[in-house]
Amino acid sequence: MSRTGSSARPAPRVHRDPGASLTRYRVMALATGVMLLLLCVELLYKYVYLGHGFLDERRTPLDFIAYVHGWVYFVYLITVADLWSKLRWPLGRLLVLVLCGVVPLLSFWAERRVVADVRAGRSGPSVPSTPGAAA
Repeated sequence: MSRTGSSARPAPRVHRDPGASLTRYRVMALATGVMLLLLCVELLYKYVYLGHGFLDERRTPLDFIAYVHGWVYFVYLITVADLWSKLRWPLGRLLVLVLCGVVPLLSFWAERRVVADVRAGRSGPSVPSTPGAAA
C-alpha cells in the first residue's frame, strides 16, 4: 500500500553548522585560558613572592592583568552564549563552558572537546532539512 503525493521516507536530517561562531569561540577560549594563566602568575607574584596581604592596596606593575582578564572573560561569555544558541545545546552544556573559563587550563580542554564534538556531528540536535533549502 503506497500513498500518493507524499514520500514514504522521512526527511533527511542535517546538523547545525556553527559557522563563524565556532571560530570566535575557539579564539576566545584560547585567549581566556592564556589570560587566566597570566592572572594566576600575577597573583602568585603579588601574594607569595612579594608577600602582599589580601587587603593590601599597594600596586604592582602586573595589576593590569586582572582587568584585561575580566574583559576577555566577558567577551568569552558572549561567544559561549552565541555558540550555545546556534547549536541549541542543553543548558548544562552552557554552564559547563562558562565554568571552563574560570578554572585554569580547563578552557583549553573544553575548546578541543567542543571542536571535536562539532566536527564529529555531535554538536547538537539535528534538524530536518527542508526541500529547496541550502544544506
